[in-house]
Amino acid sequence: MPPRRKYQRPVGKRRYRKLFVIAVEGIKTEPQYFSIFNDDKNIINIKCLKKKNFSSPPQVLQRMKKYLKNEGLRGDDEAWLVVDKDEWNDEQLMQLYNWSNNSDNYGFALSNPKFEYWLLLHFEEGTGIANTRNCVERLKRCLPNYDKDIDRSRFTMERILAAVDRAKQRDNPPCIDWPRSQGITTVYKLVENILDEK
Repeated sequence: MPPRRKYQRPVGKRRYRKLFVIAVEGIKTEPQYFSIFNDDKNIINIKCLKKKNFSSPPQVLQRMKKYLKNEGLRGDDEAWLVVDKDEWNDEQLMQLYNWSNNSDNYGFALSNPKFEYWLLLHFEEGTGIANTRNCVERLKRCLPNYDKDIDRSRFTMERILAAVDRAKQRDNPPCIDWPRSQGITTVYKLVENILDEK
């Protein structure tokens, strides 16, 4: 019987898990959605920064700045701000956009009117969105029990890829800063970066 070979892990060959730090407005929906991309098999790690009652764009930005000051980023890690258009004004949103231009691994994604619009694109074309209420009503037709909590099993890879395609078609030509019109989201840019790492 031949001697058993000892297995040795090659030194320095352990693959680094790329980190996506995402500062979000919501305390439920966005963290639940982005957790879809986290599992033990992946080489990425998604960390959502959230805080109840502190959801204005400047507060989202402050959370990110505080995290980066304390923790920093390594290598090609990415830091993203994800907010809704809601009633936020251009001055508030410009702060986030300007911050995102400070580094190649910073990003800013906005859904107009809300993050629910990005979720809706997983199930339908998303045309003719008039306002937030209309957006949520249409999402509830696809997810009847939707109340900020999401059923992760409904967001299959096939649906995620369809949402990316639909969002790109709606964001044409791609907006330079953030979507000014209802029924456009740039969350697809973040999701594409995540999927590129999988």
